[in-house]
Amino acid sequence: MFVLDSRLQQDSIELGHLELCSVLLSKDANYPWFILVPRRPEVSELFDLDEADQHQLWQETTQLAQALKSAYGAAKMNVATLGNVVSQLHMHVIVRKRDDAAWPAPVWGRVPAIEYAAEQVQATRARLKDLLGKDFTEVRNDA
Repeated sequence: MFVLDSRLQQDSIELGHLELCSVLLSKDANYPWFILVPRRPEVSELFDLDEADQHQLWQETTQLAQALKSAYGAAKMNVATLGNVVSQLHMHVIVRKRDDAAWPAPVWGRVPAIEYAAEQVQATRARLKDLLGKDFTEVRNDA
């Protein structure tokens, strides 16, 4: 049974689902920072997924990154799986702009996180729905 890692639960807001992945929003409004988590139990590495799920993860990552780059006017999209702190497989998809708080350095720990207001979370969820269409199913559990 799939269970989202407690650290991801603590540090992000679940916005919705794609076919394979939960779509999370990092609780840091300094950057449009999204996290995809394949809803598969006990997966820590890309190669732990079967071939079909590997393909699906890459498809969803690409779809999200392309949509965000255009919608947010990104100078660069940062896409990575690290997992040194949270071993559960998750893909960071981060919009980077030349005027963001950490540019050009990595976003991790560069500046203090800024919390999202509830209205910002709702607007981000609605924006994703517009960008991803029928592929995205909203989840509302951040009230």
